[in-house]
Amino acid sequence: MNFHVLTLFPEMIENGMNTSITGRAIAKGLLSLEAINIRDFAFNKHNKVDDYPYGGGAGMLMQAEPVYLAYESIEKRVGRKPRVVYLTPQGQVFNQKMAREMAQEEDLVFLCGHYEGIDERVLEEIVTDYVSIGDYVLTGGELPAMVMMDSISRMVPGVLNNEESGETESFAGNLLEHPQYSRPEEWHGKKVPEVLLSGHHANIEKWRREQSIYRTAQRRPDLLKNSDLTNKEWNYVRQLRKQWKEEGLENK
Repeated sequence: MNFHVLTLFPEMIENGMNTSITGRAIAKGLLSLEAINIRDFAFNKHNKVDDYPYGGGAGMLMQAEPVYLAYESIEKRVGRKPRVVYLTPQGQVFNQKMAREMAQEEDLVFLCGHYEGIDERVLEEIVTDYVSIGDYVLTGGELPAMVMMDSISRMVPGVLNNEESGETESFAGNLLEHPQYSRPEEWHGKKVPEVLLSGHHANIEKWRREQSIYRTAQRRPDLLKNSDLTNKEWNYVRQLRKQWKEEGLENK
C-alpha cells in the first residue's frame, strides 16, 4: 500500500505516521508514505498557493494549479490516474467498510485542504472520493488523512502482528467490541467475569458476542440495522430495549 498525501504541512503527516504500528509497517516496507508539499509547485518566490475567492467572502482559497501540478507529479510516477480522496465535511462519513475496501488499492492519494477550501475546478478534475471523518470542521485535512491511513493500514496484510485483530475489533460485523480484561483478576473491587477465567472457549465466545450486541444496542444502536444478528439475537435486543424503556434508560 502506497500512501501519497498532498498537503501544506508534510512534516505533520510524516511525524504522525512514522510512529507506532504504522511507523513499523513503513520501516518494514509494508506501507510507503509520501508527503508532498503543495507549496513546492507554486509559481512565486514566496511559494504562495492561496488567493481571494471570486465573489467575495471571508478567508483565502487554495488555487487550482499548484494542487493539480502536485497531483500530476504522482500520476506520472505511478503511471496511471490514482484514486484521490479529498478530506471534507461535505463527504461521505468514513467507516470500517470503506477502510477495508480502500486497503485493496495499490496507491491512495489524500488531498488535504486548508484555509477556506480548494478551487472547485481542480476538485472536479482529480478527486474520486469525497470523505469526512465526522460532522465538524477542522483547520485542515491532515488529521482526517492520518485517521483514514491508520484505519486502512490495519487492513493491510502483515501490518498487525495478530492477523485476526484487524477484523475482530470494534465494528467487525457492524458490532462494537466486547469488554476486555487483563491481570489482576480483581482491581478496585471489580472482578474479571468468571466466564473469561473458565477456559471454556465456546462459552467465552458466546459471552463476547452477547456483550458486543449489548454494547452496540446501548451505545450505537444505529449500527444494528446493518449487523448480522440472528432472530434469537434480535429478540435479545428487543428485550433490552423494553427493559431500558421501563427503567427510563433508553435515551441515556
